[in-house]
Amino acid sequence: MKIGILASEGSWYYRDLERAALARGHACTRLDFERLVARVGSAGETISATQLEHCGAQTTLPVTVLGGDGLASFDVILVRTMPPGTLEQVVYRMDALARIAAAGTRVVNSPKSLECAVDKYLTTARLRAVGLPVPETIVCEHEDDAMAAFEELGRDVVIKPLFGAEGRGIVRVSDPDLAHRTFRTLMRLNAVLYLQRYIDHEGFDVRVLVLHDRVVGGMRRRSPHDFRTNVSRSAIAELHEVTSIETDYALRAANVTGADIAGVDLLYDRQGRCYVIEVNAVPGWQAFAKTTGIDVAARLIEELQSGLMPEEPGG
Repeated sequence: MKIGILASEGSWYYRDLERAALARGHACTRLDFERLVARVGSAGETISATQLEHCGAQTTLPVTVLGGDGLASFDVILVRTMPPGTLEQVVYRMDALARIAAAGTRVVNSPKSLECAVDKYLTTARLRAVGLPVPETIVCEHEDDAMAAFEELGRDVVIKPLFGAEGRGIVRVSDPDLAHRTFRTLMRLNAVLYLQRYIDHEGFDVRVLVLHDRVVGGMRRRSPHDFRTNVSRSAIAELHEVTSIETDYALRAANVTGADIAGVDLLYDRQGRCYVIEVNAVPGWQAFAKTTGIDVAARLIEELQSGLMPEEPGG
């Protein structure tokens, strides 16, 4: 099996997947979103990329991802990064992934699931539509509407970037003057204003890792000095036995986005009510693997090898 991995330079996840793939006789190549080149013309359609690393060796050879007299270099493309970019860049990257998938190459996670999970508003709306509990959320563009939302949500809100991960850009605001300045600044930056009612909690959340409709395991992330519980922000990871309700919520949440591999974040308020906070379709597992002892990369490669993961339908 030939695996193309879209990953950032120096990615620990690329190295981990490469290790697991090579141990099972598969070849890995690291690719970069910024080096995808699409061609459409009289000769048909091709998408190529610069091969940055191949099985541990640094290279700069062009490889065909789609087209080229029917020669597709890869059996599967794994998406291990979702770098920030302009709207044009993000749309082009998703379009390129969709064309690769439509041509018959398996893309994990699928372009449609990535588009859903990367958009906090769309994910939250879909979670609520299937009856999963989510924090009260208001999304708008104008500072006046945001101030009205601030009042409606009890003057204690979490403001998040619509696109983002690892707790970056998330702030908690409970002061009206600070809220007004924050909303005005974001509006001037042409940002979407995404507000959620702050959930008063005990200082931890639960990350459940889902792989192809099965729960791999869970960890508790505890942060006594920050309402954000991301390990990347120095939260403490602890082994957690996933409960039946957490299993139900996590599987349903992953299904909402269509992600084959997903990190589902759950948060309990002080009354013990559980909320689905986020579904990450490019989930990290470095802290998870260390905490649980589970070889996630091996599990993922084995799932691909066994052919259990469904291919993205063409269209």
